[in-house]
Formats: sequence, structure tokens, C-alpha cells
Amino acid sequence: MTSPAPLVASISHQLVALQTLQLLQQEWGWGDGPGAPGSPRDTDHVPTAAPSSSGPMRALRQPEPEEEGRDVGATNGGAPEQTGSPEVEGVRGAESGAELLPFPRERGPCPLARMAMRSALARVVDSTSELVSVEQTLLGPLQQERSFPIHLKDSVEFRNICSHLALQIEGQQFDRDLNAAHQCLKTIVKKLIQSLANLPSDAHMVACASLRQILQNLPDT
Repeated sequence: MTSPAPLVASISHQLVALQTLQLLQQEWGWGDGPGAPGSPRDTDHVPTAAPSSSGPMRALRQPEPEEEGRDVGATNGGAPEQTGSPEVEGVRGAESGAELLPFPRERGPCPLARMAMRSALARVVDSTSELVSVEQTLLGPLQQERSFPIHLKDSVEFRNICSHLALQIEGQQFDRDLNAAHQCLKTIVKKLIQSLANLPSDAHMVACASLRQILQNLPDT
């Protein structure tokens, strides 16, 4: 009986990648729940930190102290400047709250671009989950009966790509990492299909069919 250690290690790396991507979905509200497709905050959701005393809402609500306004007016030799006006405070609020957003709204991707990224991320998450399920339920028992090649380094690379992806702000680097994860996952599935292709049993054919279904859910991007 062949040891399934390479397959177990491969699954372990894929599970780490899957958990990383799922946490990313939850953090950005792109998973199941209030941030899921169809919810009111679906396309406009931008992750923000918890409100603080220096945040934009506080800056908009609280005018500057009158003493500061009088000092400014006295310095300029004229009437006190309206430092508490909505225009001035709005600017200050935007400046003080800039660090609360991963990217400024005006510089972030448009709603359609965010929807496309969310869809691509969900596709990778779902396909990874399906792959792990197939490996655990079908390939594990087959590996014990008859050895077939497992390319562990591809799963290690997939885990590393997903870890790097989770550190990115939405943008070009995020897109590149997400595409790299997509392509790496396809490579893992394709190599598993190749490894099983020449094995004659019905169980191997069932496993190949399940892997091909996963591959169909990962179209070229």
C-alpha cells in the first residue's frame, strides 16, 4: 500500500490557501452575508477601519473652537475666519480620514471592476474548495491503492500566491496575483488529470470527471 503523504501535504497547502482567500472575502464583504451579491451595499462596499476621533464623521460634526477662529482673524487683521464651515471641515475630514480606506474612492476601481474582481475571487475560492473535496474523498483512497504522481510544489506555490494576494489593495497588483492564483489552480487540476489518465479503474475515471468539471469552472482569463 502506497503512503498518501504527498497528497496529504498537497491538500494541507491548498487548505491554507483556501482559508486565506475566504478570510479575504469576509474582510471585504465579498463572501456570504450582507456583502454578498444582491445586497444593498453590494457594489459600493469599501472596507473601512473602525471610526476614530480623527475620522471624517467627527471632523464634519464638530466645528473648530471659537478661540482658534478669533486668533486666526486677529492674525490676519480682519474678521474671524470661519474655520468651522462645512467646506473647510469637509476637506479636513477627508484628509484625516484618508488612512481609514484601503484606497480613496475616486481612485479605486469602479463598481463594475469590483464586481468582476469579486466574481473572479469567488471562482477561485469555490474551485479550490471543490478540489480539496475531490482529493479528500476520491483521490485519497485511490492513492492508497495505486500510486500516481502528485506535484507538491504547485500547491506550495498556490499557497504562497494566495498569501501575497491577501496583502494587496485592490489594483493592478491584486489583479496580477488573482490571475496567478487562477492559473496555478488550473495547473494543479490539469496535472492531476494527467496523473490519473492512464489508470484503468472506474474510480479513477470518476475522479477524472470530477476534476474536469472543476477545470470547466476555471475558464481562461
